[in-house]
Amino acid sequence: MINSHMHRYLLPALFISLIFITACRVNQEPTSSKQPPPSTIEFVDGPSIQVVDSSGEPVEIPPSVPEELKLIWEAWEYLGDDYVDKSLLDPQSFSEEAIRGMLRVLNDPQTAYVSPEVLEGSFGDTFDGEFEGIGAHVSMNTAGKIVIVSPIPGGPAEKAGIKAGDIIVEVDGNSIEGLSLLGVVTKIRGPKGTLVSLLVKHLGDLDPVRIEVKRGVIPLTSVILRSQPNDRFAHIRISNFYPDTTKQLIAMVNTSISQGAEGLILDLRDNPGGPLNVAVELTSQFLTEGLVLYDIDGNNRKREWKVQPGGAITELPMVVLVNQNSASASEVVAGAIQDHKRAPLIGGHTFGKGSVNILRPLSNGGGLYMTVGHWYTPSGRLIQKDGLTPDIEVVSRNPREADIAQLRRAQEELELIVDEEKDLDS
Repeated sequence: MINSHMHRYLLPALFISLIFITACRVNQEPTSSKQPPPSTIEFVDGPSIQVVDSSGEPVEIPPSVPEELKLIWEAWEYLGDDYVDKSLLDPQSFSEEAIRGMLRVLNDPQTAYVSPEVLEGSFGDTFDGEFEGIGAHVSMNTAGKIVIVSPIPGGPAEKAGIKAGDIIVEVDGNSIEGLSLLGVVTKIRGPKGTLVSLLVKHLGDLDPVRIEVKRGVIPLTSVILRSQPNDRFAHIRISNFYPDTTKQLIAMVNTSISQGAEGLILDLRDNPGGPLNVAVELTSQFLTEGLVLYDIDGNNRKREWKVQPGGAITELPMVVLVNQNSASASEVVAGAIQDHKRAPLIGGHTFGKGSVNILRPLSNGGGLYMTVGHWYTPSGRLIQKDGLTPDIEVVSRNPREADIAQLRRAQEELELIVDEEKDLDS
């Protein structure tokens, strides 16, 4: 039960609608045109409203309530005064649904309310070298669907049959429709040895399938050498961006060069991104000057991220592999390299995550994860939703065939680049 005085100072719900349908009227006599209409009419079941009750006292709205929220305050006051079952007027639920209602109007899948229960979950272990869960990178697409960007190689998700491009429909038999990305991740993650049931729709399939995944301890390795010692070209995949990714990459490139590598295939396929500062640091290894990116916030303020001096891989011939699951920070790297004409992009169109997001804490222990700006490539391209277009497009509906064809084309292109440079030097 809500105290009749307290409810005046609680945030009301945003979306309250009345559906007026003609229904059973209880013993109501027609009103004579010569008589004033009654101030109230009571109904059973559906209302057939002819007269509005205006007999009560006007709602007192504190002067601190902004003009745009006065309507909401009034609705909450009336509910607190007159609603039949006041035990249902839970302030926490109303406040949370009010926020969700505001955000639905924005139609921005990257802006969401994060409940206190979600924020209580620890995500800091992803920077400790390992974490417990199913081992998959996920993102939310423009339609608000949760998409598997890439399973971590050798992890429980991959072993259970989860694939890049899968859409998650349910977690443990419960729909995730309307949940934020962090909310879904919280439901999927859990202690090692426990099971989670996922209803997923594979790319190209009509019907979803249910897959049970046994959670495990997931080691976080972001830099993977895919070539063999003494290969002409080093093929290095960056699966994600972590604080030590740049250091790992430089060490691996130097080792490959010492073994005779003449060029680099930088593989950013299925890379869902990571911290922006790591992406800027890594991009700076390939460039000598200029911008990595810039962003513009909601107040039209521009912020530039410049190439950091001292790049360690500025001369080595290279190509970059991307696909539809290269997102966010990996698009920052690829976009800057492409704009500076440092190397061609080969593969498919990238994901199109060009928003800048932050998490603001709220007084109830929850948070507001919201888009505060959009970032642009050095030449001014906004990639939000559209992604990056590769210089050389190589795609296939079969992921395995696409992987092979893209790598083969990357090797061919890098051979041309290296041989051309040798001809110029001779």
